[in-house]
Amino acid sequence: MELDLRHLRMVVAVAESGSVTKAAAVLGIAQPALTAQLNRIDRALGGSVFVRDRNGARSTELGDLVLRHARVLLPAMATLTDDVQRLVNSQDGDPGALRVGVAGSGLGGLFVNRLHSALPGADVTTVLPRGDDLGGALACGTIEVAVTGMCSDAPPPASESVTWTRVSTDPLFVLLHEGHEYADKPEVTLAELAEEQWLSVPDHSCLASCFVSACVRAGFAPSAVGEADWTTAVDQVRTGRAVALVEPGQPDPPGVRAVPLTGAPLRRTHYLGWRRDARGLLDTELIEDAAFRAHRDAVARSPQYGLWLERHPNIG
Repeated sequence: MELDLRHLRMVVAVAESGSVTKAAAVLGIAQPALTAQLNRIDRALGGSVFVRDRNGARSTELGDLVLRHARVLLPAMATLTDDVQRLVNSQDGDPGALRVGVAGSGLGGLFVNRLHSALPGADVTTVLPRGDDLGGALACGTIEVAVTGMCSDAPPPASESVTWTRVSTDPLFVLLHEGHEYADKPEVTLAELAEEQWLSVPDHSCLASCFVSACVRAGFAPSAVGEADWTTAVDQVRTGRAVALVEPGQPDPPGVRAVPLTGAPLRRTHYLGWRRDARGLLDTELIEDAAFRAHRDAVARSPQYGLWLERHPNIG
């Protein structure tokens, strides 16, 4: 018997579940059938892949070797299948499916909207890769396109197989409740907010350390920066209990106002990425155009941000 991908999927399922019984349920086959297949795999390889006893299944040294290869081969084959299907669909005039990974960028929703408009009939979906590892997700074919935001001028995740294009560099504003003494100012300095409790949306970049550094340069040490999702942050700011770092380019929710920080001490750079070998499968010019249009959409729906950009033409 020769091993095929079906056998590798069985080995991975048993290793990940730690039990033949559980793996059989995951694979949708009967336990005796899976046990028989594992025995055939052992005979084909000339050794046992797992030690199986009442405590479950544990991979042997041979099993570890098989697993290392399986975890490369299975994603590679899935990527090949997806790429072939996408190429066939594009030749038939069917745009097919496009999975977009988004992490740390407020442009994600607007970008996907633009893709829907530019690719009518395409199945455009958003994906949140595990651990925000967009570079890895692109490289292994889990997603086709990615939008990510990095702190200041930090580069995106490096990968020989991924191309990144800078879409924009934007300042971070501070979200204040509408009754705050600085809510109606055109700009506010970090030093003027030295006594505030700060919040930020969970971020995978170096924003927290950059924020502390900016505060120290402004002459004070901030209170610890808390994290909150967007809705929770807005609710906290609206009551006056905190202020929050936010990306501009979205309408202010009721009761709060986004105010620019003087000198733009904190910035976020948005990048668009795709696999280098996907150029024949994706219209990268169209996708780039959708990203740049998404940023213009963000500016257009925030008049205050548009005015700020006019005053600071070298940023953005």
